[in-house]
Amino acid sequence: MTDKVVIITGGSRGIGRAAALAAAARGFRVVVGYASNQKAADEVVGQIQAKNGKAIAVRCDVGIEADIMALFKAADAFGTLGALVNNAGIVGATARVDQMSAERIQRIMTVNITGSILCAREAVKRMSTRHGGMGGVIVNISSVAAKLGSPNTYVDYAASKGAIDSFTVGLGQEVAAEGIRVAAIRPGLIDTEIHASGGEPDRAHRLAPTVPMKRIGTAGEIANAILWLISDEASYVTGAILDVSGGR
Repeated sequence: MTDKVVIITGGSRGIGRAAALAAAARGFRVVVGYASNQKAADEVVGQIQAKNGKAIAVRCDVGIEADIMALFKAADAFGTLGALVNNAGIVGATARVDQMSAERIQRIMTVNITGSILCAREAVKRMSTRHGGMGGVIVNISSVAAKLGSPNTYVDYAASKGAIDSFTVGLGQEVAAEGIRVAAIRPGLIDTEIHASGGEPDRAHRLAPTVPMKRIGTAGEIANAILWLISDEASYVTGAILDVSGGR
């Protein structure tokens, strides 16, 4: 059990929601970052508080630096930061690269890459022993799309997650001697709302037969991996990327 703070971006739904509930159950104070769905974020906080856990919801579009600064300021007032889960991410509508606008590509890269790096920057400032911190863990949520490329679907999203993989390896080495571990998880086909935002709400279920395990994963299964990585059980794991994809 711990009384440290964990920040979870995109914490109101899907994988983020599952991670928030799991972290609270293990004694973390949870900061639920959300971009727009306050009702969903408040519901997560309410569930945590109903079980005597501690949680707050903070609006944060990770594509906006000022929002990120406000998120971490709220976390500072809540306790000592022990972990960051860079979960917030977006996809565009299913499209080929020759159909994509510059605005679409820029927005995806800003949220998925720049937002994650800026959040990590603020976490390192607080957790690194070099800055007087007590150490901590950063978990980046990548995607198996980084390996598969997502042709004819969202190559730009896949490319953004490829960048997250590289960032995980580099940052993990950079802060390894400063008490911070950095790892990434590459989820496979998971039953969340992200497919609907790409215009294919049934995509995961439709592709389930292509998964070696012949089923899609649950948000809870990803949350279990996140919680393992931020626990002391993963104390010798850094710069690592864990596939949680049913073998895909």
